[in-house]
Formats: sequence, structure tokens, C-alpha cells
Amino acid sequence: MNDFSWLSETIIRSYATAKSWQRGEEYYLSGHVTSIAKRGDTVEALVEGNHYQPYRVNISWQNQELHTFFCTCPYDYEGICKHQVATLLVCLREPHKLKSHPTIEQLLDRLSEIQTQTLIQKLVERKPELIAEIEKICDRIAPPAVVNTPAESDSREITIDANKVRSQVRRIIENARNVFEYGDYYEEETAIPEIEELVSDAYDFNNNEEHWNAITILTAITDACVENWHLIDDYGMDYNEIASSLNRAWSEVILSTPDISPADKTDLEVQFEFWRNQWGDCFAMAETALEQGWDYQPLQQVLQGHPVSLWSDEPPRYATELALLRLQILNEQNKLTEYLYLADATGLVAEYLTMLVSLDRVSEAMQYAQTKMTTMEQALAFSKALVTEQNAQPEALAIAKRGLNLPGNCRHNLAAWMAEIAEEIGDTVTVIKGRVQAFQEEPSYPKYLKLEELAGANWQNIKQEVLAALAENTAWGAKTAKVNIYIYEGLINKAIPLVENLGYNKQSLVLKVMDAAMQTHPDWIIDNASQRAEAILSEGKAKYYGTTIKWLRRVRQAYIDNDRQSEWNEYRTELVTIHARKRKFMSFMQNIV
Repeated sequence: MNDFSWLSETIIRSYATAKSWQRGEEYYLSGHVTSIAKRGDTVEALVEGNHYQPYRVNISWQNQELHTFFCTCPYDYEGICKHQVATLLVCLREPHKLKSHPTIEQLLDRLSEIQTQTLIQKLVERKPELIAEIEKICDRIAPPAVVNTPAESDSREITIDANKVRSQVRRIIENARNVFEYGDYYEEETAIPEIEELVSDAYDFNNNEEHWNAITILTAITDACVENWHLIDDYGMDYNEIASSLNRAWSEVILSTPDISPADKTDLEVQFEFWRNQWGDCFAMAETALEQGWDYQPLQQVLQGHPVSLWSDEPPRYATELALLRLQILNEQNKLTEYLYLADATGLVAEYLTMLVSLDRVSEAMQYAQTKMTTMEQALAFSKALVTEQNAQPEALAIAKRGLNLPGNCRHNLAAWMAEIAEEIGDTVTVIKGRVQAFQEEPSYPKYLKLEELAGANWQNIKQEVLAALAENTAWGAKTAKVNIYIYEGLINKAIPLVENLGYNKQSLVLKVMDAAMQTHPDWIIDNASQRAEAILSEGKAKYYGTTIKWLRRVRQAYIDNDRQSEWNEYRTELVTIHARKRKFMSFMQNIV
């Protein structure tokens, strides 16, 4: 618990002017102190102000007395600034908000000599101006000795210019900020796609076994993103998307790199800790890949055929993705026995089954599926592998049929696939069954016509089932299918309610129903079309007058086709009289008599 019982408003006021106190209290009450932490006898805070970046505040004390004050704002007058007042008010009134962090001494005590060197190198990479200060301090505490010949560098050739990559990423982020600040509101944001293009370069290096080039470019990209993302996060640019891409790339590269030494591992661990302090656990999977590598004892047991758990506690959210990455690498290395052991141990049934099929172990795969296949998705992957790898249509059809009785979210694709296999081997009954199920999941007019063609003389028995399922379907896109099918079947009474209140973006569907209903529902056409036309006219939307004419043509045709010419003439005269001053509309009306 943070004890600030010694602090009081009187003490804070004594360090500030009346104006700084007033503005500081306003900042505190408005929640301008967005981050606050305690390190030993020092408080660090971020306080929002007039600048696009928050101001950094540091305040320390000794023996329960305020000692030093620092703020990045330009205030240079009497007393402490409003940002420091707001920070102290949080300490006084809401001390529970302060998170305790280790002091610099405690942080450095955690690091080895190599880690300390890495820390300093990273700081200088981020803030090059620090090198001059470091040199001065080094000269004071450790005067330079005789310069030794540099040791031979290791054999890993790195051709990537990391600084160039960092500059490129920063430029991409700055360009995105300029688009937000000065560009067209509708201009497409390209920062993430452009950075992901650079990430793809890391994959290319990795695939060419230039692993350290891949690590170098990923380090530069991640560093630059973490350091510069604040330039665009105020514009709603969340870093999670690019962090996810980097996390996966890091994981794959780490697991593919064969020569990561203990020192390399330490360096990478320090880098990930830096990034974690800024972006949280966005790189948790990559950190686990680095920690475990391939020598992780439970993993080694699994790869040797002993089905033990890879996790001592509940598997992390990325457990499956990490296992899939390992399978990918094992496959690339042609370690297929280990692939099967890992797929089985991690419950990746589809991967296990498809690998067995590719190894021409179909009967073994079929037996495994009897007890381990539990989802439609697994069945679809397995069935497709049976056809593409072994041309085993009968087995594939049996798996697809069984899969449709399992839970999952790919019923349409699986049913369509089942129909495709059945068609290849001449099983017409199953073809129709598959197409019916695919239609029920995602109805469309072309699918309906195809079903009618396939069913032939048996169509009347199937049609009622299909139409009943169609009526119950409320999925996105089903309305268009319903309208087209109802018109085709002459079920105008069912089509009309579907389009009666549709808006402008669906006017073609409304017009289609009106054209189909001209002989059977003229009064509905007259009422609905005239309302739509008059709504546009009453609002004076001249650019939509062409649409108005489309509606009025339907009104005219409904009157005339039902021998009501005089009613149309009367209605037309009324419209012309009311809207005579709308010249564009009147020019259109000259063609409608």
C-alpha cells in the first residue's frame, strides 16, 4: 500500500501558485493523469495537456518531504506546474492508483553483465544522443585503456541495415499521421499493410535460411513500431493488428533458427521485456517459443512418442497456434513421425488425419477418425485430403456424410463438397441431399434452379421441403433469394411483404416484384410506387428524379393494364400541377403520358 499520510493540500499549495493549484486541481478532477506509478521514493506520471503527447512528470521526496520536481512541459515560472499539482493530488486523494515498480537499482540487479550491455545498447539505439553522455561517464569511472583488436565476428552474415528499416517504419507511421491530420477523410489508411510488407520480407529471409537477417529486420520493425506508434494511436490506430502479425512472425523465425545461443536468447529476452513494458503481452507466443525452443522437456517427450501434456497449467490462448507453427516446421524438415506425435498430443485432428492420408495410410486414418473426429471442420479437411491425395472418393463421401452429423460452422461447404464427390461417382440421391442441405444453409436462386433440374420428376416431393426451409431462413442475403424464388414460383403474396418497406439501396428488388405483380396486385403497386415517388418529390431531391420516374412508370402501367386510364390521367395532372416548378421533373414527365 502506498502511504502518503504525510502529504496534504497545504504542502502541495506551498509549492504552487494559486493559478497552478487551480488548474492542477481541474486537471486532476478531469482525469488528465492517465498513468501513475511509484519507484521507491519517486512518483512517475503521464499527464495529458495541450500537446499531442502527454507530459512526463517525476517527483521525488526524502524523509517525507518533497525534494525534486520535473515535468516535460515548458512552464518555467514560479512554483510547480499544473501537471505536477495534478500528480500530487492523485498521490494524496487516490494513493491506491499508484502501482509500485522496481527502482533503477533493483532493475539493474536483475541483469547479468551481458544483459546490462544489451540494455545500454538498446537505449542508445532509441536515443542516439545518449552516447555522448555515456562516453563522458565511462571516461570518468573507467578511463580508456589500450584498444584491443576486435574479436572475430561470428559466421552469421547480416546484410540488413537495421537503421534503414527503422527509418522506413517511422516514415510509414508519420505518413499515416499526416493522412489523419491533413488528408482526405476517406483516404485509405496504408500504415499496417506497408509495415506488413516489411514483415513479409522477414518470412522470405527465414524461408531462405537467412534466419539472422530475419531476426534483424523483425527487431528493427518491432522497435520502430513500439517507439513511434504514439504518433497515430490518438487517431484510433490500434497496434494490436500489427502486433499480432509480428508475434506470429517472431514465433516462426525463432522456431526456425537453429543456432540461437544462450547469449542470443538472453538478448532477445531483454528486447521482448522492453516491448512488453510498452505494449503488454502482445508477443507472449513469441516469448514462449523463445523460452521453450525445441529442447523443452515435455515437448521432447511428445516428439519421442510419449503423450504427455505440454502445459503444466491451463494451456495459453495461443497454444493451438503455436502447435500449428511447430507442425509447419516439422513438415518442412520432413520430420513426419514427430509431426504425427505432436498433432495427436495437441488434439489437432485434421492435421493428423491429413498427414496420414499424404503418407498413404488411409485405413489407419479411417480408423483414427472413428473415435477422434469430432467436428465438421475436421471432416471437411479429411474428406478433401482423401480425394486430392489418394483419389479415394468412396471413403471421402463416407467421411463427409458422417461429418454433417457433427457440430461445426461449415455445414454449407461440407454439404456442397459431399454433393460434388457424389456427383463424381454417380450417386444422384446423395447429390440432391447435399445440394438441399447446402441450399438450406445459404439459399440462392441459381441453387434452386439447379436443384429443380437434378430432382427431375421427384421435384414436387422435394420442393415443399426446400420452400419451407427457405421461409425459415433469416440469414443475411436470404431475402434476395426468397424474392427471386417466390417470383419464379408465382408466390407473389409471399414476395410483396419482403420488399414493401425496402429502402433505396434495394429498389431493383422492389421493381422486380412490382413487374411480376402487375396483373395480380395493381393496387399494391399503385400505392407503394406512388408513395415512393411522392416522398422524393416532396423532399425536392432533384438528383433522384430519375428514380421517381421509374416508380411512376409502374403506377401508370398498373392503372392502364387494368383499364383505369382515366385514374392515371387524373393522378398525372395532380402531380404536374403540384410540382410544376420542378423543371427537371417536368422534363421527365413529358415522356410519361
